Amino acid sequence: MDIVKIIKFHPEKCKGHYDCERACSKVMHKNDKGGEWAALRIVKTGEGWEMTDCNHCGLCIDVCPVQALKRLPNGTVVLNKSTCVGCLSCVAFCPRHVMRRAPGVVVPHKCISCGACVKACPEGALELVEVPISEVEEQVYHKQGVCD
Repeated sequence: MDIVKIIKFHPEKCKGHYDCERACSKVMHKNDKGGEWAALRIVKTGEGWEMTDCNHCGLCIDVCPVQALKRLPNGTVVLNKSTCVGCLSCVAFCPRHVMRRAPGVVVPHKCISCGACVKACPEGALELVEVPISEVEEQVYHKQGVCD
């Protein structure tokens, strides 16, 4: 379990169609609304496009008081919705702000690296890649100032 699949974003290819967000919300909530219903977000900034999604760092796992979050053997961090009590500790704690709650839904959601967004992007701006978990953890710790 040294490798995890994450979504890699190629901002130079993004045209802002939001097909990725709609595909994600279909997986997460069985609707194609995108936006707050999606686990990944595409945002237009002054410098171009940015994406936020879960990189499966696993920092949220220890925060959950009912152990509803766990790392699968393939490295992906998942939320057991039947165990989750909706306290939103993981949403508040997530250093990347990618644990989200959809409007009117008690249980939060997060990226599971299913690849639906990758398949839906007409521009090829998203890619499902394998990276060492240690690399993901190192990036998060240094960005948060934990290891500086």
